[in-house]
Amino acid sequence: TMPQIHELTAAEIARQIRDRTITPMKVVQALLARMDALEPQLEAWVRVDRETVLADAQQRQAEMDIGAETGPLHGVPIGIKDIYNIAGIPTTAGSKVYADYVPDETAVTIDLLQKAGAIMLGKTVTTEFACLDPSHTKNPWNPAHTPGGSSSGSAVSVAARMCPIAMGSQTVGSVLRPASYNGIVGLKPTYGRVSRRGVVPVSWSLDTVGWMGRSVEDMALLLQVMAGPDDLDPVASRLPAEDYISGLESARPPKIGLITSFFMEESDQETQQRTRAVLEELKSAGASVLELKLPESFQTAFQDQLLIMGVEAAAFHKPMYEKQAQDYRPKLREMLRQGLATDATTYSKALERRLRFTADMKELAEQADVLLTPSTPTAPLADLTNTGDTRFQGPWTSCGLPTITLPTGLAESGLPMGIQLIAPPVEEARLLAIARWCEKVIDVQLTPPTSI
Repeated sequence: TMPQIHELTAAEIARQIRDRTITPMKVVQALLARMDALEPQLEAWVRVDRETVLADAQQRQAEMDIGAETGPLHGVPIGIKDIYNIAGIPTTAGSKVYADYVPDETAVTIDLLQKAGAIMLGKTVTTEFACLDPSHTKNPWNPAHTPGGSSSGSAVSVAARMCPIAMGSQTVGSVLRPASYNGIVGLKPTYGRVSRRGVVPVSWSLDTVGWMGRSVEDMALLLQVMAGPDDLDPVASRLPAEDYISGLESARPPKIGLITSFFMEESDQETQQRTRAVLEELKSAGASVLELKLPESFQTAFQDQLLIMGVEAAAFHKPMYEKQAQDYRPKLREMLRQGLATDATTYSKALERRLRFTADMKELAEQADVLLTPSTPTAPLADLTNTGDTRFQGPWTSCGLPTITLPTGLAESGLPMGIQLIAPPVEEARLLAIARWCEKVIDVQLTPPTSI
């Protein structure tokens, strides 16, 4: 059977619009209808301005009708985490503190997406300031289980087929964990590979722009549009974007470095078994696997990361926190309090240890074509008091290595599990090609029960 419009990936939508088998208007109508059916239960969206969305679709059609030059995302709708600024539209960052904030500039990434022809479908729910306190968004696989955070609305809207792709951001685990918890694909590029200008910050030395979809091809398509230098973002890489799309199908069976220490040890039985089973499939298809151990510097990396994040978040929030501490939710308020109370030498030592860790992890990543770990220690748990265990993502954000998560199947609980693949800095082209190879071998497409 032909897939319905809401089931198509971003790349499929772009192709079908180019071939004129569907129109931008038909696409947004199908997705808005999907939202009408599912959004009341899932609560993934902060705002969707239907009139603007329909007008944008009309505009995209008109551009095609006059034969105008069209970009690679022409007519493709995208969800935007509500920490990305769009001029003239409120950015609430999920907080009372930003209840009245309307930016006058648009984030670089959003600008690039729009230039490529994408349609902004709406703002998705983020946990408060992309931090700790859980949002009200429900996991479409089972509302009693966490959807993950902080990009909870983006992950849920993609998993439930309310939009094909959505923007997130990651400071510890905020793209890859919710992607895995919802059974979809997520990419966190190398630190600085994509400009962060116009995204509400958490921690200047950790924040990384990322996104989610339902295919590796979609991850490459978005990186192609958004990667590249930005003179006004001081951490953005000076390297031009590579071609991430043409080599996507070119990977030979890779040499995979399985990290046995910590990642396998801290996973539950089921996650370990699933990961081993996936490795066997990849080996049968020709991959080789070597087992790797983590460096000594890994021991302190996670605590250091949380300390750095707390201090840098406190530096950004200080003026607001001093005026309206009571408007922050409890977990974030406590993090800011601790950040403000941390002395400079403690912060400096953490940064110094992190440099060692970053160098060690780059060296580890160079031992194989890609590194592999389970995406999370367990499938999403029936615990809504937090957004889940961030320890399997945090290290990759801290050392800045590009990381992708792929769905691998369902746990006994009926909730999704995944694997993460990691490459050396700015080796996204390699990472995506190998992820595409793995995706074909694993051959798992997960559809939550709510989206039937």
